[in-house]
Formats: sequence, structure tokens, C-alpha cells
Amino acid sequence: MTFSPERKMTKEPFAAGPAPTDIVKHSVSISGHRTSVSLERKFWELFKKNAKRQNLSINELITKIDATRQGNLSSAIRLFVLEELLEKKQD
Repeated sequence: MTFSPERKMTKEPFAAGPAPTDIVKHSVSISGHRTSVSLERKFWELFKKNAKRQNLSINELITKIDATRQGNLSSAIRLFVLEELLEKKQD
């Protein structure tokens, strides 16, 4: 997959199905309070797979990330996914 800075964050008319760059808002619960996280579809898919591998619910994994983050929660989740991918690549 190549990066194209001109690509918009919406689904293009010729695309079959949702694009991995579509940003989707997800409602989550962190330590008992509801909030929303906006992530690109592909990041969300990889995040869910990671939670499943760790035998954690999505909310549990988000709570762990929230406890140590320094900034925006959506960005912290993206960095978490990226770090997991980089670690996997080194194995």
C-alpha cells in the first residue's frame, strides 16, 4: 500500500467497500465513564486483534493505554498499534 497525501478521509466512489483510511468514531468505556475514540478503520481492526490476543476486552486495553498516555487517546492507541507491529516485525 502506498501513501497518497491527496487521498481524502472519505470513501471514494470507485472503492469497493470501506477504505482502511476511513475514520470511524467508537464509543468506549474508560474506568466507568463513556467517551468516544476516532480511529482509522485499519487501526481499529489491528487494535481489536491485539486485545483478543491478550485476552482483554477492548475497554480493558483502552483503560491500560489511558493510564499511561501523554496526550490524545486516539493518538495513544495508534502509537500502541504501531509499537506492536514494529515489535512483531523484529521477531
